[in-house]
Amino acid sequence: MKKNNNIMRLKPLAIGLILAGLLPVPAIAQIRADIRSETKPNLVAQVTETVEKVTRKVAGIPEVAELENAERPLVLLQVFDNRSVVYTKPNKESRAIGEFFKGQLVDAYEEKDGWYRVRIQDSLLGGFLGSTDGWVQQGTGQYGEQSLGVFAPRAFSADVLQDKAGTGIRPSSTATPGIVPNTIPQTPQVQRAIPGRDTPIVPRDIAIPVIDPSQVPPPLPNLPRETVAVPDRWRIMQSLGFKFPLFDPYNQNVIKGDLPVLQNTLGPDWFFNLGIIADTLYEQRNFPVPVPPATSSTGGQANIFGDGEQSIFAHNLIVSLSLTKGNTTFKPPDYEFRLTPVFNYTDVRVNEDRLLKIASSSGDVRREGFVGIQEAFVDVHLRNVSDRYDFDSLRVGIQPFISDFRGFLFQDLPMGIRLFGNRNNNIYQYNIGYFKRVEKDTNSGLNDIRQDLRDDDFFVANLYRQDFPFLGFTSQVSYIHNRNDEDGERYFDANGFLARPSSLGDQKPFGYHVDYFGFSGDGHYGRMNITTSTYYATGKTDRHPLAQREQDIDAFFHATELSRDFDWFRLRGSFLYASGDEDPFDGKAEGFDAIFENPQFAGADTSFFIRQNIPLIGGGGVALSGRNGVLPSLRSSKEQGQSNFINPGLLLLGIGADIDVLPELRLVANVNKLEFDNTNVLGTLRQQRPPSTDLGIDASVGFQYRPFFSQNIVVNGSFAKLLPGKGYKELFPEDKDPYSFLFNVILSF
Repeated sequence: MKKNNNIMRLKPLAIGLILAGLLPVPAIAQIRADIRSETKPNLVAQVTETVEKVTRKVAGIPEVAELENAERPLVLLQVFDNRSVVYTKPNKESRAIGEFFKGQLVDAYEEKDGWYRVRIQDSLLGGFLGSTDGWVQQGTGQYGEQSLGVFAPRAFSADVLQDKAGTGIRPSSTATPGIVPNTIPQTPQVQRAIPGRDTPIVPRDIAIPVIDPSQVPPPLPNLPRETVAVPDRWRIMQSLGFKFPLFDPYNQNVIKGDLPVLQNTLGPDWFFNLGIIADTLYEQRNFPVPVPPATSSTGGQANIFGDGEQSIFAHNLIVSLSLTKGNTTFKPPDYEFRLTPVFNYTDVRVNEDRLLKIASSSGDVRREGFVGIQEAFVDVHLRNVSDRYDFDSLRVGIQPFISDFRGFLFQDLPMGIRLFGNRNNNIYQYNIGYFKRVEKDTNSGLNDIRQDLRDDDFFVANLYRQDFPFLGFTSQVSYIHNRNDEDGERYFDANGFLARPSSLGDQKPFGYHVDYFGFSGDGHYGRMNITTSTYYATGKTDRHPLAQREQDIDAFFHATELSRDFDWFRLRGSFLYASGDEDPFDGKAEGFDAIFENPQFAGADTSFFIRQNIPLIGGGGVALSGRNGVLPSLRSSKEQGQSNFINPGLLLLGIGADIDVLPELRLVANVNKLEFDNTNVLGTLRQQRPPSTDLGIDASVGFQYRPFFSQNIVVNGSFAKLLPGKGYKELFPEDKDPYSFLFNVILSF
């Protein structure tokens, strides 16, 4: 009777222990220890055996004896999709009997045409009675990835219940990770691939690594994640006691766009960014200058050429103010308002009178200051056109625009409206815009918004295609129509010199309409870096002052730079051709000219010919080429003059090198051979026999030093010298030492 009483008392205990099988294994072990201390050994053994069996059933772990005869899993599946439905048969028309969720690990026992046979428990307690087989299908996710991960079958340890880590189920510490058998039928599957490329990424067979039982166990896939609400996720660092000064741009800074501002006034996700750049330049140069009409300030001058020694000190303080809405980490901003004033001061010293101003009393020193507005625009994000944030945006106001990769045709900050965006995961980018040029301040070259916009505008449409025609190369096709209707009256610059039209021929105002068709590319082919631009210009000038008749524009331009890196050394080769006009009076304008060039090519700022605006003395008040321009366009100035398609053209062959001596120090060297394409127009202007096409050799060396390996402090220096060719000597017989020296310091915040 006593024995029966013990058994009756153990029945509810056994039921409780059965339910306890759902508890973690350490709890079961503790219960088992308590049972041993309070019951007889034979009863303890019975209850313990029952608990272990229940636990194994609930956890899906077969008995050791069952493993010998049971069906072994073929593979291990992991659910990558948010939800995977289980069907009674391998087709979606059959009855759905269950589902798995993202992250779950499932044993599969058979594969048939992309379907896997799996086992699910009938219910929580029905698992004691058995399980039900069902089928799940390998599918395709949103971005082409597989919905089920297929791995090697997992192994179970015979002593799972003794696992101190408390996971209950884990790969055995003594098991060797398996490999998916080759006998598994291979079915057509959607392979992962980089968007826009045809080559798929071959999936790898990954074995589940053995988990060290002494380590903290990983979380189970179906456990809910614990989260803590944070009122302001942007200021978590500050709530933990981290404080960063406003002058530190490398840590969270409210004035560098890292933290939202004015949330109570403007709403969430508005960011303010302040950028400050101090750009200081000193330049010493010598090139031909004319003797003043009355008398030279330098004694002994008996011809038309004066003393060309000059020095320039210029300082620009650039302040960029930007207010942006949106989380720009993963997508374009919703709105952006930007204002960029530039504060300029210049001090120019020359050795001849009336070079700086037309007035005879102007002297040989000019000190001036000016404030220009270089950017003032609103950017509106119109829409996203794909899940990868391909977009359309609209920008209105004074804004930067560059026509090609190196700025051969146009690079400036005009007033305009521009629709831009991208497609197909940024493989295609486009721009459609209409711009009017802003009048420039004569001496600083900055935008002068006090004056009316120029009657010089252009329409542009271009399209970029990445990885075309080969991988790593971006191609661009463009169309630009430039309309200049400044044929009403003459325009004199702030120094009193005639700017429009150029001082050529009868000096009557004129206009022109020109269409530019272009192809440009930038990228690499293997180890060779390639940059190229080609333009064809066609149109008509109303009445050119030199020809004094209409001119049909028919001009061509091409430039290519090839370079290759050899560790810390880059070798560059440059080629440029701009067509020249053969006959100024034949009704054809064949000399190529740009709208507003600023080419980053063949040495750019370090080059003497590109950097300096050499005046064509005795041939009108024009320069061979504009400052920071490579085309010998014979304009009054690049900033305020008009395009001129009656010019001598240019051929440039160059070689250069960039040498990274130290991570913070780079040396630059360039040698360019310069020749005119056709000098008939120069002979006409100088009323002499056309000079030789040999312009000379432009040689330059320079350096760039970044002491902190960043753009916060940049020091540039260069020395350039033009070795005159026969044509240069015929144009400027008295100038034997054209050179330029430049020193520049840029501080950025």
